[in-house]
Amino acid sequence: MIKTVSTKPYDDQKPGTSGLRKKVPVFQQPNYAENFIQSIFDSLEGFSGQTLVIGGDGRYYNREVIQIAIKMAAANGFGQVLVGRGGILSTPAASHLIRKYGAFGGIILSASHNPGGPTEDFGIKYNVGNGGPAPEKITDAIFARSKVIDSYKIADAADINIDLEGTQTVEGMTVTVVDPVTDYADLMEQLFDFPAIRRMFAGGFRVVFDAMSAVTGPYAKEILENRLGAPKGSVLNFMPLPDFGGHHPDPNLVYARALYDTMMADDAPDFGAASDGDGDRNLIIGRGIFVTPSDSLALLAANAHLAPGYSKGLAGIARSMPTSGAADRVADKLGIGMYETPTGWKFFGNLLDAGKVTICGEESAGTGSDHVREKDGLWAVLLWLNILAVRKESVIDIVRAHWATYGRNYYSRHDYEEVDTDAANGLISALRDRLADLPSKTFGALTVEKADDFAYHDPVDHSVSEHQGIRILFAGGSRIVFRLSGTGTSGATLRVYIERFEPDTSRHDIETQKALADLIAVADEIAGIKGRTGRSAPSVIT
Repeated sequence: MIKTVSTKPYDDQKPGTSGLRKKVPVFQQPNYAENFIQSIFDSLEGFSGQTLVIGGDGRYYNREVIQIAIKMAAANGFGQVLVGRGGILSTPAASHLIRKYGAFGGIILSASHNPGGPTEDFGIKYNVGNGGPAPEKITDAIFARSKVIDSYKIADAADINIDLEGTQTVEGMTVTVVDPVTDYADLMEQLFDFPAIRRMFAGGFRVVFDAMSAVTGPYAKEILENRLGAPKGSVLNFMPLPDFGGHHPDPNLVYARALYDTMMADDAPDFGAASDGDGDRNLIIGRGIFVTPSDSLALLAANAHLAPGYSKGLAGIARSMPTSGAADRVADKLGIGMYETPTGWKFFGNLLDAGKVTICGEESAGTGSDHVREKDGLWAVLLWLNILAVRKESVIDIVRAHWATYGRNYYSRHDYEEVDTDAANGLISALRDRLADLPSKTFGALTVEKADDFAYHDPVDHSVSEHQGIRILFAGGSRIVFRLSGTGTSGATLRVYIERFEPDTSRHDIETQKALADLIAVADEIAGIKGRTGRSAPSVIT
């Protein structure tokens, strides 16, 4: 039986670039999740009888909301739901399932790299038929609907056994529980030279992958250990847990410190990597060297032709505006297009669908390609392994050779987390008011050439996205970027991106924070970070 349940709107269901994210107790309010899911369905057309993919990263409250979403999909007229066994689907794997099976779209339950648990974070986002995040016109429609919603539809049915692979039905809708790993692993085997990587492991190459008790554990275990022959135990924390085992599943040098320390030891493995809560981010560390996400994007683009899936070369490269310009130099040398977009993977979707780019990346540890429409942490790890297997060089040697060829972009991101929202907004507003006065001003040896509030003009659909970050550009290629992030659930996160280009190879081994010290000081001087936020230091430095 299908029920229509009366409800009242909540006023805080505005989805950001990664969907709706709130604390678990917020989602546990009566009708809260139901309202948002119904608002998604009410904002779509033409899905009657179509297929919907549902899955998540296994965090607390994942299983409960999956049951709600299945019953609501049946009540609203979908013909089939594909759900990962145990409710598990990494975000890139969900994107692949949508694309492979021609699904109408997908509901992904995740709060990405944020903590999980009874009082921690949860999220819901909708992905469209190309496998990518819903564009702004859909998320705007979802929010508009959520403000006036007065009822939702749901099947009055028993819960589905999502731990049993196979087919079941809810109110005439087929529910197929699938192995969450196999389709994705098969795709990776098509893209990369698995025989070469197997030979590398057989020759004694050592890898450590920290899944951080999050969703990539089963994927990494199957691909790295079972299919590629990495020694058993190479994949750490491989069991997805509702609270991520107490980990903060963000693959950076703070929350993956144990991995970093392992890779800096005298007896370190050859290669270290980690991924985040929903599997779309990556951390790359070689023996004795951390590879910044911006450098990793450039290196992957420069060497992608070594993998079978990219042997014909790249159509182009895209990066988010805050990401360093290292990839720009690769695109220039390859003679291919380079596109600078706002932060948010959905901005890459049009470029990928139009065939303008092959590889994309964000400085926040997200890289991917045209194989799906999401960033993909394990994909980046496997491309690195493919490059290492073919070049037969260490990570540090490959990185240094890249710097010698292209120059080094010293780059760092300073995150000030859980800043008072009014203080953070006031800081950005004050910066906007000063933009016209900054050009030609000097700060020590630094001279401002340009200052603006980045606006993106999409070359495919010609849409315009404004207010995407404050850029301060200095003579010689240095820059500072200020931006508020929407990925947290408490307060605001102020991100400050600092970059200096260094062409002189004799100056490529300076410690990053020292190389950027004058720019870091200028960032505080221009924005008044300490005075406005009360913070004397960032929460996280990457």
